[in-house]
Amino acid sequence: MSVTKEKIIDILKQCYDPEMPIDVWNLGLIYDIIIEDTKNNDKSNVDITMTLTTPGCGMAQYIAQDVQNKVQSLDEVQAAHVELTFEPRWMPDMMTDEGRKLLGM
Repeated sequence: MSVTKEKIIDILKQCYDPEMPIDVWNLGLIYDIIIEDTKNNDKSNVDITMTLTTPGCGMAQYIAQDVQNKVQSLDEVQAAHVELTFEPRWMPDMMTDEGRKLLGM
């Protein structure tokens, strides 16, 4: 059985920007999740496109690596790849309702 988008989102909610008290999913940093089944039908490859709150974030590699490691740790995932992009630029209105609530907005 291949991994579901919901399971990936659950793991993304465990990845945090060290400078923010909120996870990357609820912060709105995840732009795309692509799941591809492999020839081994029990495993999937996962490609994630994400951004950061600012292009000059000194924690960029740490955050991207954390996302990759956690997604790849799922039993149903063979490999995970994370691509950072700054198009479109992140804006606070990209946060989920839960994210706004967590930040008291």
